[in-house]
Amino acid sequence: MGLEGEPPSGGWGADEEAHSGQRWSARLSLTTAALAVLLPVIFAGTASVILLVVGLGGMGVTAAAVWWVLTRRGAVRIAAGALAVLAPLTVIGFYDAQNLLWVVMVSLGLWGVAVWTGRAAIRSTGFGAVPVTEYRTPAPERPFLIMNPRSGGGKVGRFGLVEKAERLGARVALLDPDHPQDVAALAREAADAGADLLGVAGGDGTQALVAAVAVERGLPFLVISAGTRNHFAMDLGLDREDPSACLDALTDGVELRVDLGFANEHPFVNNASFGAYAAVVQSPAYRDDKVRTTLELLPDLLTRQRGPRLIAQADGVRIPVPQALLVSNNPYRTDDPAGLGRRELLNSGRLGVLGIKVDNAAQAAGLLRGRKAAGLTVRTAGEVLVDADQEEIEVGIDGEAMALSVPVRCRIAPGALRVRVPRDRPGVPAAKPRMDWRRLRKLGAVVGRTAAGRRGF
Repeated sequence: MGLEGEPPSGGWGADEEAHSGQRWSARLSLTTAALAVLLPVIFAGTASVILLVVGLGGMGVTAAAVWWVLTRRGAVRIAAGALAVLAPLTVIGFYDAQNLLWVVMVSLGLWGVAVWTGRAAIRSTGFGAVPVTEYRTPAPERPFLIMNPRSGGGKVGRFGLVEKAERLGARVALLDPDHPQDVAALAREAADAGADLLGVAGGDGTQALVAAVAVERGLPFLVISAGTRNHFAMDLGLDREDPSACLDALTDGVELRVDLGFANEHPFVNNASFGAYAAVVQSPAYRDDKVRTTLELLPDLLTRQRGPRLIAQADGVRIPVPQALLVSNNPYRTDDPAGLGRRELLNSGRLGVLGIKVDNAAQAAGLLRGRKAAGLTVRTAGEVLVDADQEEIEVGIDGEAMALSVPVRCRIAPGALRVRVPRDRPGVPAAKPRMDWRRLRKLGAVVGRTAAGRRGF
């Protein structure tokens, strides 16, 4: 501890330096944003309004054309695809013909700098990754791991996961892809035989099944990022490039308490999807040719000529009849394209709900408004009830195709899953803060005076 009257560790010099950097980042952001707006006005004058209208119109036409590509077949689809390409090219050509393309490009570049520096200023006020509570627990003595040798294109063999796990004292059950096995039953048998940890090297669907058994038996669970996309591992902050690093948790690990979702009694670590996507993944042809199958099925699904009419409620609040509904184990980010597919928390105790209702090209173009779009529902809930005009509906649970009887009740078990992770791991990247121009103005004008005030000036 410092002497009485002595500034704390880091001192006023470090504090002033930090606040000075924050102040200048905010000022740079505001200045470049102003330049981004003024540049077209200076060089284009009143024509800058036309530039804006043409740009927004091009975006709207492109979005509408994409909608027609997804909902039409044959010549109309081909024409819509051509329009989706020609619309942005026409906008670029118009700017170039007016000798203002460089103005637009520089303006967009300045806007990018404004957003980047603005977020840096806001982040320096303390915005960052949400701290995760870690629990110190003894290392397992009889871990049991299930591994799928084909998962992730053969990562189990490529990274020598079986050999490393056995060296660390784990018992490994290697699945036979040609003879499907009940992984939940394997996990229960291992628990009955004395296993004190259950783990999976495989896809998220397999992870969820064994995770539910771990919750049922009160055992810790180990995630090994040997799947294709490893969304659950990503949101746990695990190393997705080297799945063998996940095995370090067997000897030097800590526990995280995270939530587990359920659709009726089927567990999910990521999400349960209803409507268009769920129907597409049910098709036997989907695994062999995803793009062709999707393009073939979507027109009937999106125009409601095929599939059930969904009736959904989130905590009793009705969701406008959606073509697609995603219920996730904790909400996904929706405010930043770079953060889509990520969850900031896995222990909020809330389901994420994302519903999409689009009936025409105008509504499809309206989705460009993001969270404010009329056809988009974004909320959180403790329970989601999905009913339909059929007795059974198609559901995609962590990417696995299922058919469930209605109503389907989605719920969340808060903090039910004890996930053991390596003490040393990449971690979850800090989410980008939302831009707040009012806050930036205050930071640019006040931060310096606040720091000086603390020094008695």
